[in-house]
Amino acid sequence: MSNSRCWLALGLFSLCAAPAMAQSFRVQCPSSTITHPDPNNTGVNNSEPPYTGPTQLTPGPFGYPVPSSNVNGAIKCQQISGGDGYATMGDGTQTFMFSFGPLSGLADIANGLPGTQFPNVFNSVYPGTFVPGDPATTLAPPAGPIAVPIGFTYNGAVGLSPHLDAIASGTCAAPCLDGHVDPRQIMDVGVMNGNIPAPLMAFDEDDEFFLTLTNVGMIMRPDLFEQHTVHFHGYPNASAFYDGVPDASVAINIGASFTYYYLAPDAGTYFWHCHITPPEHLQMGMVGQLYVRPRQNRVTGALYTSLQTQQTDLRTACRRPGDGASPAVTTVTDILCSNPVPAVNTAVAGTAGTTTYAYNDGDGLSAYDVEYPLQIHGFDPNFHFVGMTFNPEAFADMKDKYFLLNGRSYPDTVMPGPQEALTSDGLKHFSQPMNSIINIPVGKRALLRISDLDVSEYQTLASVGIRMHVIGYNAKLLRDQAGNNTDYYANSITMGGGESLDVILDASDTVRYPAGSVFYLYTPQLDHLSNDAENFGGLMTEVHIN
Repeated sequence: MSNSRCWLALGLFSLCAAPAMAQSFRVQCPSSTITHPDPNNTGVNNSEPPYTGPTQLTPGPFGYPVPSSNVNGAIKCQQISGGDGYATMGDGTQTFMFSFGPLSGLADIANGLPGTQFPNVFNSVYPGTFVPGDPATTLAPPAGPIAVPIGFTYNGAVGLSPHLDAIASGTCAAPCLDGHVDPRQIMDVGVMNGNIPAPLMAFDEDDEFFLTLTNVGMIMRPDLFEQHTVHFHGYPNASAFYDGVPDASVAINIGASFTYYYLAPDAGTYFWHCHITPPEHLQMGMVGQLYVRPRQNRVTGALYTSLQTQQTDLRTACRRPGDGASPAVTTVTDILCSNPVPAVNTAVAGTAGTTTYAYNDGDGLSAYDVEYPLQIHGFDPNFHFVGMTFNPEAFADMKDKYFLLNGRSYPDTVMPGPQEALTSDGLKHFSQPMNSIINIPVGKRALLRISDLDVSEYQTLASVGIRMHVIGYNAKLLRDQAGNNTDYYANSITMGGGESLDVILDASDTVRYPAGSVFYLYTPQLDHLSNDAENFGGLMTEVHIN
């Protein structure tokens, strides 16, 4: 909220935060760091290396450990805007949002993919000139559906430009990309370009992740000098400075950028949101999805053995007596382990790059073939209306009427391609890029990364015809400290705001699930199967076997 509106929202959240003082747009994506060195500029951080064991560290010249060999992971980057926008509800209503939008990975995000990029992609200059509403302005026809995949390929950082003064003075050689940006391009693309869900993020264990938030302001509410932050909910962040809770870190003013820095120590399904007046900013749409892929995806050979090797990495060691790792332990010291070694060595083999897993399970428990992030959310149209029209917001009366899967209500959840909204600037924007169709190849398994970011409601999802195999909860593999699986099967799951679940739909039985079969994933809460006053819509999507 603005400084004049610094108060205790619902008596829970103190917002008198120290703002980030630099009033300029910048972006940061190094191609080499202390943790991921590339002294010869070979581009080693532009791809994920196979995992053969923990990163080897030795004391560096300044006394802290630096990698000496077998460096795991890479560098990933993303840029987002904080501002406002509109979303199209299932009954056609254009709903105002406070929202995050993409300022990098535009092509991938419009195709429903994560916008997270390697440095060589992120640090590339757009070959043309952006115009307001891009990429929707350039690609969207006057009427009709958007072609999928869209005919737009740029995934670099919006506004990234050569530092012409430094080139002219001879202090930097072309292209001289040092984080210098063209603010005109950022404003042209970022203003009124809010997404619901916010831009999807995904990276791998051992990565370094640089996330730049640029606050472009709220055009529909010029009276508000809203600050924004990014909080990775439930994420094992080593530094409070980058945690996004404003009274413990920083808040980003309009006209400023700030780059968050994260290491990726634990695989799992997380989510992220703005931590300025959370009940308001979450309800208004400032929520997004995030997941971290496990090292096990990059392992060749026996999964159990590879899981043992990472027990010597102190960031992710998850020890128990008799696990076979050295040195042996006699007590369990960490009850928060995300991936305990399985109780039985099943000798399951993995092939790097072909078999994917939700966690470092060691026994193939979390193996899947295709994955689909599903964000559950709800909008109270009255709250959104007063948020746009300078009226006081009645927090106590907040009541959702639109129920959303990836920002859409049925039947829009199964509409292919990015969904558009017509905003007050007269332009169309890709406001809801992700549909919720679950396409499972014949004989395969789908991982659903489900997160609930609803502010006022509990939500239930039921799967008719294909049982839900629940393998993870709140970014933790369901396994006890003795290594015994605690996963379970269910026909429905119920979640509150701030929870995530990893669910596998197993369609490997081709007799029961032949090609062409269609099932439904929906809520049995009948009042949540609606688009405001309409009789149909809400939390429902389709599962296709194809």
